[in-house]
Amino acid sequence: MTDQSIGILKVDGERIVDPTTGKSVILRGAGLGGWMNMENFITGYPGHENQHRAAMLKVLGREKYEYFFDRFLTYFFTDADAAFFASLGLNCLRIPFNYRHFEDDNNPRVLKEEGFKQLDRVVELCAKHGVYTILDLHAVPGGQNPDWHSDNNTNEAQFWVHKDHQDRVVWLWEHLAKHYAGNPWIAGYNPLNEPADPEHTRLTSFYDRIETSIRAIDPDHILWLDGNTFAADFHAFTKVLPNCVYSLHDYSSMGFPSGVRYTGSDDQKAQLERQYVRKAQWMMERKTAVWNGEFGPVYAQGEEKGVDASVINGERENLLGQQLKIYDKYQIAWCIWLYKDIGVQGMIYTPPTSTWITTLAPFLAKKKAIQADAWGYHPSAEVDALFNPLIDWLKKVAPAVEDKYPTTWNTSRHVSRILKQCLLSEALADEFAEYFRGMSEEQLDAMARSFSFEECTQREGLNRILREHASLRKA
Repeated sequence: MTDQSIGILKVDGERIVDPTTGKSVILRGAGLGGWMNMENFITGYPGHENQHRAAMLKVLGREKYEYFFDRFLTYFFTDADAAFFASLGLNCLRIPFNYRHFEDDNNPRVLKEEGFKQLDRVVELCAKHGVYTILDLHAVPGGQNPDWHSDNNTNEAQFWVHKDHQDRVVWLWEHLAKHYAGNPWIAGYNPLNEPADPEHTRLTSFYDRIETSIRAIDPDHILWLDGNTFAADFHAFTKVLPNCVYSLHDYSSMGFPSGVRYTGSDDQKAQLERQYVRKAQWMMERKTAVWNGEFGPVYAQGEEKGVDASVINGERENLLGQQLKIYDKYQIAWCIWLYKDIGVQGMIYTPPTSTWITTLAPFLAKKKAIQADAWGYHPSAEVDALFNPLIDWLKKVAPAVEDKYPTTWNTSRHVSRILKQCLLSEALADEFAEYFRGMSEEQLDAMARSFSFEECTQREGLNRILREHASLRKA
């Protein structure tokens, strides 16, 4: 058991400190995506978590449904995971969770106490190994952004339109703050992941409100506040709230199949630093702490653009290493995305020989071929031949589509979101669930156990780089 005589972390200017010692604590770790906030590319289902769960419930029935997801959540992060995580020198696990674990849409403002079962378990496991946790509300009623990772079935962020959605999130955070107040291993609360408010000012007003509401119950814990437009835009922020750290997300297009390959040229290194500085400028000017809450490349699982996966992945590990040198230079806290998955991005992953992958292989291949997921997208001449004429036509007859918010998305991204990731993926939900029909509890357990630490493979190159930068190094 680790020493419990630590204080609740505080913000002191540009530093995060342990008030019992006055020493800086630089938090570095990873996000536990795909666990209490499931995502399609992380475990392989299509579309959105709520649709996936509904389809699984139809196929399995209530009893087996509850059994499977309890086993899945339990296997996904155990003491062995926490021990491994700490062995790399990492000291912070960001825990994304979906509001649906704590409240039902058809029974709002009635707390589901059982939601704390798994969350408490992982918080305690991390504390045992000296790892802080940041609680990240990744999906809220109505969706705080128009993308899959907020468990939003649409391409519109209705959270900003309906005050009742906002009221429910304030209510939930009040309960969470009451539950975790005084826990020194909680590094703080991340009230909204990647908000995307087209008007910009509704986000800052919400932050004013949520800060006041949480502080009334828990005056001590840090709030980690994401910038607007997927944690990249702070132009509408007008003040620094007390005991808050502002969060950017710093993905590079060079880490994805659709981007330019990373060669390590001086121009590319300069581009990476400019991108970070642009996002962090607001915090740097105000001399406040910075947290990079998400970043990291995806990894090839086979040939990509005719190049062997080992070559591509070596380039992306080099890209990651250069980003970490930049973060060392600016002495910031960070959490890479992602800890565990099926081989797209995780530090560890369930291998191709696992029960999960061998059972679902035909569906996973189909989903990849038709570009059903946004993350892990792979170019396809067949799909492009279908969609490119539509995209060109839209830009011709309605040029304003190019300016549709989020403006970081081009027309192709907007079309893909609506047609591929919403309409198409929703239609595939039952097909995925059918792979589980007739499974016994023993078979369901074997499927879930595929995500246990003991059955996963470590991505050695990635973990070596993380170990090297877990503690602050001279850039």
